[in-house]
Amino acid sequence: MRIPAVLLPHTITVQPYLGTGAYGEQLGDPDTVRAQVEDSRRLVRSTTGEELVSSTTVRTRLDVHVPPGSLVTVWPGAPHARTARVITVDRFEHPGTPGHLELALT
Repeated sequence: MRIPAVLLPHTITVQPYLGTGAYGEQLGDPDTVRAQVEDSRRLVRSTTGEELVSSTTVRTRLDVHVPPGSLVTVWPGAPHARTARVITVDRFEHPGTPGHLELALT
């Protein structure tokens, strides 16, 4: 079940992390997707176990490819737009309710 568009009032730009290569970090092409953006600080644990402060939480549909390490631009086009790195990606998928991804950004 897809999360309804009415619950995703914002747009974000995602550059998925592809890994590292001979020239350093590799990122995919930017993609604009619908999301819900919430600027609030919370403590999260990265995939390596490090405790970091996340300044933004983003919720988006399950079919969006956003691995940890990706770059996400929130509030694109606004004076307060910023690009942040994805710390964690949590997947919420339950029968009978709309599933979503929850991204913790730096």
